[in-house]
Amino acid sequence: MEESRVLEIFAQTKAIIKNSHVIYTSGLHGSEYVNKDAVYRDTEATDELCQAIAEHFRDFNVEVVVVPVEGGINLSQGVARHLTRMTGRKVISIFADKEGDALIIKRGYDKDVPGKRILVLDDVFTTGGSVKKLIELIRNLNGQVVGVGGLCNRGGVTAADLEKDVPEPFVLVSVQMATYPPVECPLCKAGLPFNMEVGKAKERLAQKDK
Repeated sequence: MEESRVLEIFAQTKAIIKNSHVIYTSGLHGSEYVNKDAVYRDTEATDELCQAIAEHFRDFNVEVVVVPVEGGINLSQGVARHLTRMTGRKVISIFADKEGDALIIKRGYDKDVPGKRILVLDDVFTTGGSVKKLIELIRNLNGQVVGVGGLCNRGGVTAADLEKDVPEPFVLVSVQMATYPPVECPLCKAGLPFNMEVGKAKERLAQKDK
């Protein structure tokens, strides 16, 4: 799939938010956001993107597709479904749960990891922190990470930012969006309010109020 088509889908689904004040999962701030939930509302667009990712990984002999948290289930299930159709082999979809700052695979899904060839996906790569935790978790469960991929790389994340000896991430599109540590954020200094609809501003501010 051409990057231009991916950006067209993002535009059609209003997935790119600009001129805002967002707190990302990493804790960094910025004025732009890739809202993957806006894409997932459009089932046809989601299916097209999942098919393109599956096409790239069709010869990797993937047995399990896993995402860091349940918010990525649409991506995981879509890619697994297309891989099953393309290869004629059953590919299953699972996800990890967040516990504090850690990730854990439960619900019995941990039994699907040992000895299996795992494709790790994430919606949007900002720092790669969630993917790094997931790769470490999978390896601790004796799974083999054979591929890493996703919809969008907005943080310039490379294999060097992830765990040792992992493949270079494959994403459908890469975009450049500036990020700032909170103490250096020009949006904060300008007194701009946070976007409470996307990102992590709502939960971060709720934690401060406790």
